[in-house]
Amino acid sequence: MTPNPVAPPSDIVMLDATALSRAIHARALSCVEVLDAYLAQIDRLNPVVNAIVAPQDHDALRRLAGERDAQLACGQSLGPLHGFPQAPKDILPVAGMVTTRGSPIFSGQVPAADAVVFERMRRGGAIFVGRSNSPEFGLGGHTYNAVYGTTRNAFDPTRSAGGSSGGAGVAVALHMLPLADGSDMMGSLRTPAAFNNVFGLRTSFGCVPHGPTDEVFFQQFSVAGPMARNIPDLALLLSVQAGFDPRLPLTRRQDDPAIFTQPLERDLRGTRIGWLGDLGGHLPTEPGLLATCEQTLRHFETIGCTVEPVLPAFDFEGLWRAWIDLRSFSFAGANAGLHRDPGTRALLKPEAVWEIERGLRLSGQDVYRAASERSAWYQVMRGLFERFDFLVMPAAQVFPFDAGLDWPHAIDGRAMDSYHRWMQAVVPATMAGLPALAAPAGFGPGGLPAGIQIIGPAQADLAVLRIGHAYDQASGHARVRSPLLA
Repeated sequence: MTPNPVAPPSDIVMLDATALSRAIHARALSCVEVLDAYLAQIDRLNPVVNAIVAPQDHDALRRLAGERDAQLACGQSLGPLHGFPQAPKDILPVAGMVTTRGSPIFSGQVPAADAVVFERMRRGGAIFVGRSNSPEFGLGGHTYNAVYGTTRNAFDPTRSAGGSSGGAGVAVALHMLPLADGSDMMGSLRTPAAFNNVFGLRTSFGCVPHGPTDEVFFQQFSVAGPMARNIPDLALLLSVQAGFDPRLPLTRRQDDPAIFTQPLERDLRGTRIGWLGDLGGHLPTEPGLLATCEQTLRHFETIGCTVEPVLPAFDFEGLWRAWIDLRSFSFAGANAGLHRDPGTRALLKPEAVWEIERGLRLSGQDVYRAASERSAWYQVMRGLFERFDFLVMPAAQVFPFDAGLDWPHAIDGRAMDSYHRWMQAVVPATMAGLPALAAPAGFGPGGLPAGIQIIGPAQADLAVLRIGHAYDQASGHARVRSPLLA
């Protein structure tokens, strides 16, 4: 399918989010104009890529945009997202909007309350035009499900969009949204950012409230965060998302989240970068992927950084086993009831059944040993940050793959023993609870996007944004547009 040729992209949708916010607040653009421009872009491109699902009634949306304009006319702004079209990821609940979690089990579920992050975006003036597509329960790095189908790559619709925030990544890359929310447990912000040549920030644990959920203490892997085409836009959304919420006691009481809207420019001369690469050959990579990532390291040197290869002294296979145990434990705890009921079990995809059954077999000692392994890994990473200011490694081990596959079953001749083994590169940051920015790394030999992760010390989200901004200015990779935008 090709884009609707009736109209080219509007100048409005080509604006950066920061410029769009200024134009709305200066009343140079009305919220109705902005909404209509984005709805037209969605109508033009979404049939090609299937990024935004559960669209809302256009007349109702225009009435809401009119209310936003009336508020500005009275001198009332709800915040930096005032009048911004948004499509919350279809994993966490949104009041009054279907929340399927990509599963037919929940295809008719309409929650009564927002997740905290959506509550903040709505309160900040966003207009929810639909949902962004996600794989079932967010499992896997490829966005397809039995409810809405497959989301396709922004640069080549025959390829995967990544996941689980695949709909968000594609919508941002194709200017169907000015920016977007996502979540990340195992690369769900980072993989689609790498696959679609945009930025995705896995925030440090506690920076952005993720929930509320039935369990608010053990769950320390899934985080919410922003996706955008540049770092100031990413920071704009983070300034709305971040901050303590008493319903989630492990969120941080930090500085005013408005710190993320401060100027990002910094003198980075002398900044020390540790290049983790493929962890000494432990991570298989598609031919050309590692070289593409290595070539982009020169842009750190351009901004005054030093780059040095480093290999942590750790049992990476032991780290992987600890990760899959903790992940299965968490997923089974939240979803075992769906497995016990034969009716809902029959509707679960095989990967969900695999996770739940693994989790149910784990003992308390198994979980404790995995948590101890995680703790040991954090201490190793802490030690690395005494030598380096930031660590960098690939954001994905493959280029975007055939969208018709369920997942890559082999990389460069090495068989993958689970549905998510091909995503192992995202585990180091997740297991250490560190902020990790997925940033464009350029395009491989086949013309497909690649990405790197810039990993910072604990709770150094703002510092990661600052170096990411300097890298973006030096590299220019993110300014390469999809051919679908022509």
